[in-house]
Amino acid sequence: MNLQQCFQRVRMDGFCVLENVVPGEAVASVRESVARATKEYGREEAEAKGIGHVPGFIRYDQSLASYLADTELMRLVEGVLGPAARVSFTSATINYPGNSRGSWHADWPFNQKNAGRIPAPYPDALMHLTTLWMLSPFSCENGGTLLVPGSHRATNNPTGDMGVDPQAPYPTEVHATGPAGSVLVLDSRIWHATAANTSDEARVSVVVRYAPWWLNTRVLMPGSAERERLLGTSGRTENEQPSLPHAVYDGLPVQTKPLFAHWVED
Repeated sequence: MNLQQCFQRVRMDGFCVLENVVPGEAVASVRESVARATKEYGREEAEAKGIGHVPGFIRYDQSLASYLADTELMRLVEGVLGPAARVSFTSATINYPGNSRGSWHADWPFNQKNAGRIPAPYPDALMHLTTLWMLSPFSCENGGTLLVPGSHRATNNPTGDMGVDPQAPYPTEVHATGPAGSVLVLDSRIWHATAANTSDEARVSVVVRYAPWWLNTRVLMPGSAERERLLGTSGRTENEQPSLPHAVYDGLPVQTKPLFAHWVED
């Protein structure tokens, strides 16, 4: 799929797969590094559900850092979000064998359970991208992410009160599939869900979300005034992305630093 086709797929279907972003000769070492760091820093409550999950993952492992500003990927990211796009989230996400299927949702800021949400009905505007870096091949068997094509054009999602059972299979759902080294690019509004891994190998990925320069991400930062205010007034929960230590930021590739400059510790 060329770049123009990917633009079209994101706009019409809500997702596309860019192949060969992480070179074939590098995929195995990156996958192993991510798997090790996830075992060390993963959240216990997620692991109990068969998921390896580490928010703020770039703090702990930088093996993917040199690829996050890939030229072709950034043409797509800034082609839909505008210039000076930046990273809003990095999270390791591993589906271990035997994990359970998850619930339908859209990602921040469209998830209606989040304190920092855009309330539904929200506008039909692409303003946040979710990317899954496929460090293992994604297949129907190993938990390739479940998607509902075209659902990004809806003004709500199953985390809101819209009459769709978030736990039930959806008639038009599909698995995202592709070879290791690919990047699954999603309009963050698209309905998606964790898929069960029925294979005997872990499905390793890192979730990296990209935001336009104007989208306020401070609600994600622990201890920020914006976060405390919204958590205190909304009665909802919120994702967290801890700030980036100066030593980690200083070690990032030159082309990657602008994506994280807003996350550096004060």
